[in-house]
Amino acid sequence: MSGEPSLYDKGKEVRIAVLGEAHVQRSLAARQSEFAKPLQDFTTEFCWGKVWARPELDRRSRSLVNLGFMIALHSWHELSIHTKGAIRNGVTEVEIREVVMQSMVYCGVPAGVQALKVCETAINDMIESGEHQRQLKEKV
Repeated sequence: MSGEPSLYDKGKEVRIAVLGEAHVQRSLAARQSEFAKPLQDFTTEFCWGKVWARPELDRRSRSLVNLGFMIALHSWHELSIHTKGAIRNGVTEVEIREVVMQSMVYCGVPAGVQALKVCETAINDMIESGEHQRQLKEKV
């Protein structure tokens, strides 16, 4: 054995660092059925262990890219999760707002308006829980 962590272990480590331990533990616990577990394992191994762990882009950059993807796909639940991950990865509130503004041009104003609501709620949730301190003077 090489002493290297398994792809699953590496993925879980990265996933927890980005999304937070509580979120990852809830996701893993909720999807332990014979039907769901292979998909959960694939997500942890491939998305997090293989792609997010690559050194060519840092986690901060990957978070910015993901925000744009989630907006383009109208994946609002995932946008909320990845907004919190972006904050954990050092993306600022202003940078998140700029991603939303950029998305309005390419994804449409309605998508941008919804993204603004989702991101604002996610940021405020982190502030209220004490995980993040407000960077802007007024409530986001």
